[in-house]
Amino acid sequence: MALPKLFLPAPLKHSLKAGHPWIYREHISAAGPFPDGTWVRVICGDFEGVGLWEGAGPIAVRIYARRGVPDADWVRRRVRQAWEVRAPLRNAGGTDAFRWIYGEGDGLPALVVDLYGEYAVVARYSTSAGVLKEWLVAALRDEVPLKGIVERPAESQELSVLWGKAPPRDLVVHENGLAFRANLFAGQKTGLFLDQRDNRRTVEGWSRGRRVLNCFAYTGGFSVYAARGGAQGIVSCDSAAAAMTDAQANFALNDFDPAQHTCITSDVFALLEEYGRAGRRFDLIVLDPPSFAKAKQNRFAALRAYVRLNSMALRCLEPGGLLATASCTSQVSPEAFRQVLADAGATAGRRLLVLREAGHALDHPVPAGFPEGRYLKFILAQAFEWA
Repeated sequence: MALPKLFLPAPLKHSLKAGHPWIYREHISAAGPFPDGTWVRVICGDFEGVGLWEGAGPIAVRIYARRGVPDADWVRRRVRQAWEVRAPLRNAGGTDAFRWIYGEGDGLPALVVDLYGEYAVVARYSTSAGVLKEWLVAALRDEVPLKGIVERPAESQELSVLWGKAPPRDLVVHENGLAFRANLFAGQKTGLFLDQRDNRRTVEGWSRGRRVLNCFAYTGGFSVYAARGGAQGIVSCDSAAAAMTDAQANFALNDFDPAQHTCITSDVFALLEEYGRAGRRFDLIVLDPPSFAKAKQNRFAALRAYVRLNSMALRCLEPGGLLATASCTSQVSPEAFRQVLADAGATAGRRLLVLREAGHALDHPVPAGFPEGRYLKFILAQAFEWA
């Protein structure tokens, strides 16, 4: 089959040969538009690849292969390879919820599959990737015995059953031996924030005997880990009352003393301001906010928001206390996030010592030539008063 050809400017060749899978619409001058979901042959100097044309949005083409057009067998190989990459996570035991397919990281751009026990949740971040959906469902079924495969459109809370049956609304999954309710119908992302698994384990290891404040707590993931780590007391805060209800349920699921855990439904900025004025102090504060910037033009506003948030939290830390802080804003680089903490420390009059820096867990692999794939930044820092 002869594919439409898309010739690109020579300066893009280096990043394409290094494995960058995106071609932005602004880099295309004389080609298309093609019907959405059209396979095109991308040519840039001596680079050739095969990608899907996207009818709208800043990304015009996502590259899937270097030679032939993907088919059912091609998709099956990608799914099997992704399953094998995650073998260390499965073999460690105690975890049955993880990201099985991480889009570009697993060679299936714009496609995400999260596994929750015996149910797989598919999410697509482009309309053109729909041409692969039937093959993807078949490959998932062939690789692992499942009870159901459902799709949850991006930014939506509606599930559609692609195969089998829908998951129960009271589904319970496990992560490192801890139990969590996974609301696949109304939860954020596909149900849980699976990318913070390793970082929750880090917080657990530093929690013993500490008073913990978990901000933007969602369903209390960091709080439950802190409880298992021996925290003296835990306060969880989120603006969503339903999330706080689920956080209490997760505490009970793991047989932790409910008196040890306080849930507050509030705006985090308002709560930190209130605690700062009142002199309320904690030994460990967790900040896991939502993305502050969806587009490049919002980057500077996001950086200001991160500085403000982290400086407010630092004012609520005891001297020598720990700040576990994260950014899921892809527009903010790891270097920029470290500078955020330096600026926040200067604003709060604290000296910050970085103890650990990490990203997402191994079920979110990032291609070496695709820095945009590493969106999550996590830093554990100790805050001291200046001598």
